[in-house]
Amino acid sequence: MSALEQTTQLAIDLIKKQQATDFEISVAESSGVSTNVRLGEVETLQYHLDTSFDINVYFGQNKGQASSVDLSEQSLQKAIESACLIAKYTQEDPFNGLAPKERMAWDVPELDLYHPWDLDAKHSIELAKECEAIALDQAEIDNSDGAELSSFEGTSFYANSNGLIVKARSTRHSLHCSLIAKRGVEMQTAYDYSSVLDAKDLLSAKQIGLSAAELAQQKLGSQHLASQKCPVIFTSKQSSGLFSQLLSALGGSRQYKKTSFLQDSLGTIVLPESMNIYEDPLQPKTLGARAFDQDGVAKQKQFFIENGRVESYIMSQYSANQLGLETTANSGGASNCQVSTTFDGVLDDLIKEMHKGLLVTDLMGHGINVTTGDYSRGAQGFWVENGQIQYPISGITIAGNLKTMLNNITAVASDIDPRSNIKVGSTLISEMTIAGEA
Repeated sequence: MSALEQTTQLAIDLIKKQQATDFEISVAESSGVSTNVRLGEVETLQYHLDTSFDINVYFGQNKGQASSVDLSEQSLQKAIESACLIAKYTQEDPFNGLAPKERMAWDVPELDLYHPWDLDAKHSIELAKECEAIALDQAEIDNSDGAELSSFEGTSFYANSNGLIVKARSTRHSLHCSLIAKRGVEMQTAYDYSSVLDAKDLLSAKQIGLSAAELAQQKLGSQHLASQKCPVIFTSKQSSGLFSQLLSALGGSRQYKKTSFLQDSLGTIVLPESMNIYEDPLQPKTLGARAFDQDGVAKQKQFFIENGRVESYIMSQYSANQLGLETTANSGGASNCQVSTTFDGVLDDLIKEMHKGLLVTDLMGHGINVTTGDYSRGAQGFWVENGQIQYPISGITIAGNLKTMLNNITAVASDIDPRSNIKVGSTLISEMTIAGEA
């Protein structure tokens, strides 16, 4: 039995002495190294070692919560006693409680998410420096915001008063490079990165450096754009953010709080009928995959939107109780969401399909209201005519309403970005408002 498992069992034994109606706990530890270099010099080199203990305890439908970053018996005891004290003074909530026992993750599949990397300081510094040096060696790359290499691994146990004890392990390794390109007085920034579960799948320092440099170079010579309405393509990297707003609007907490532009939308059409959005959480060796949610409920493949129609909200046990529905095993959010491809081609093909309009590669600001659906963000990208990129664009704002934008999606390409929890390709919207020069 590992030390972390022993700590989990110790916490369970301590809790049982409190005679609570129910409880659930999470015990976790993580470790890693992160190295940041800038202009060939090491700015930071950090080793990380973190532990945590979180407890929810129930006395009837009164709930108390507490946490600790110290896993000693004394600290566990103190956190447990604090949670119990809080529960006795909080107001009873009829929607509190554990998920049904039969929904728990009694049989956890192996998802191949744990690939530790024996990365020492010297190697991490070498890779980060190599990435940045290659990028800085490219034409018109004038400065650097740095290159960062990180590697993390973590193990956690979830347990509750139903007798469930389940373990999760995962790793994540990433290499990131951010640059500044300059031509005359004009400066443009860009970045690229690779993020994987297994270090063997990490793109090379050369690939990341060259890609980041190319992205920065392409932005030079940017022009302004007249205010107008036109078709817009979001690259796959930006499309994941667009669909995250849709998933947020379908979240159970937003539904019962009535703060969603898709309020009471079960059974209604919110996307073109050719589109599906589903969760595929048990896909092995995939970023975003997981076997159970934060309530200990077993996950499975399920549709949130099928043929454009809302099939399900995205619910934890608590939000499901609020709505009078069953949990969808989404405490902690959706896992490895897939947005169906509707267009047989990648970004270049989608640009030809659009013929004329705006390609959005970067978004700035947080002008999104999930309650009303209003959407307004600063943007950079490229102007397209005759199915070809003509010149880079900056200094514009794109605006619309999410409900209309989602209904106006005409194509989703197959160039899926695997680095995101939301797997989606570049997305073409038939019309948005562009605020540029008067």
